Amino acid sequence: MSASSITPGDLDSWRALPSTQQPDWPDPARVSAVTAELAEQPPLVFAGECDQLKDRLAAVSRGEAFVLQGGDCAETFSGSTADAVRDKLETLLQMAVVLTYAASVPVVKIGRMAGQFAKPRSRPTESRDGVELPAYRGEAVNGFEFTAESRRPDPARLLHAYNCAAITLNLCRAFTNGGYADLHEVHAWNQDFVAQSPAGRRYEQLAGEIDRALSFMKACGADPEELHGVEFYSSHEGLLLEYERALTRIDSRTGMPYDVSAHLLWIGDRTRDLDGAHVEFFRHVRNPIAVKLGPTISPDTTLSLIERLNPDREPGRLALITRLGADRVRDVLPSLVEKVTQHDSPVAWICDPMHGNTFEAPSGHKTRRLEHVLDEVAGFFEVHRALGTHPGGIHVEFTGDNVTECVGGGHEIVEDDLHRRYETACDPRLNRRQSLDLAFAVAELYRGQR
Repeated sequence: MSASSITPGDLDSWRALPSTQQPDWPDPARVSAVTAELAEQPPLVFAGECDQLKDRLAAVSRGEAFVLQGGDCAETFSGSTADAVRDKLETLLQMAVVLTYAASVPVVKIGRMAGQFAKPRSRPTESRDGVELPAYRGEAVNGFEFTAESRRPDPARLLHAYNCAAITLNLCRAFTNGGYADLHEVHAWNQDFVAQSPAGRRYEQLAGEIDRALSFMKACGADPEELHGVEFYSSHEGLLLEYERALTRIDSRTGMPYDVSAHLLWIGDRTRDLDGAHVEFFRHVRNPIAVKLGPTISPDTTLSLIERLNPDREPGRLALITRLGADRVRDVLPSLVEKVTQHDSPVAWICDPMHGNTFEAPSGHKTRRLEHVLDEVAGFFEVHRALGTHPGGIHVEFTGDNVTECVGGGHEIVEDDLHRRYETACDPRLNRRQSLDLAFAVAELYRGQR
């Protein structure tokens, strides 16, 4: 459907279609009351900002920029604090500095933040010691604690999620535009434990080079505004359709609908059914949209998703995030890229090297090996290099904390370390040291691509 033909009534057409991964709310009337209250709340982002991100992603699709998208696997309400948000932003900024300076490429910074409060699950229930309860679906739905009361879906959590998203976005805007993200602070982001790690020492060397470059620019009388703040965009999986619908507004400038819960929303690999509710809903909003593509995706289905979500072939509208696994990326990705390239559709190709590389350690902890993450990214670059197309970005789960959830890295974590600080609410995340290891590896791959 063309953007020009969208009407407000189209925004509810998804209700007639199958909707997977939705909570089994015990009181539908309460859900209606909560979403009506949400619909009266101020927007979390603005349509003009979404359009600006669309312009940035159009540059990515042309091979002129690179996406760094990352943050928590599943945000928690207790994580909406100044310290926690700052630490995640520090990690994102450090990774972006490495990529920008070492790879000489503009970096589009997108946080997996301020809305990632819902998670799809493999099974609707979880059993422990003979007790079966609803699965944990993220703090917007129910609690992590394994009790009947905690696991009961509660629509009031949707309002709490909105409020925490507002707090997080307010902090992000303050940090990124209030002087903290000034490139002259590049050394300050590398304090504490990171400076003692191999990745931290390597980063300090790069920071010294940046300092010298800034001093040279200052001596020449150059002090561009771009050095004193950064553009930062929010994103999350658009999983809970009642929440997303309640936060969709008609833009006063254009008369078009935007989902103002985030700048970019993505459709997960479990909810990308062409005839399902998620694709139907998101094809009507004008935000930039992404789709996760797992190893079962076919080239024909990929083209059908493109036709459904971006029929006008609008640059910057659609990103394809592949999550194939290190052992599958070199086999599955080429046919996808070839088919889309032949179709001449402007998409941004982004690699999620996390979700296809998860395994269970002997201790029972779900984890990932950094070497597998790096190998999938390397395979992603190899395929694009062979086909002459642009590897447009990475999508990673990380935290600014010194957690022990993924194994490997220059400051190596082994499987016996996992129990020490395993704090994730869902999937394992890279810590800051491992994130910097990844950033340096990606920068080197990108330099080799050009």
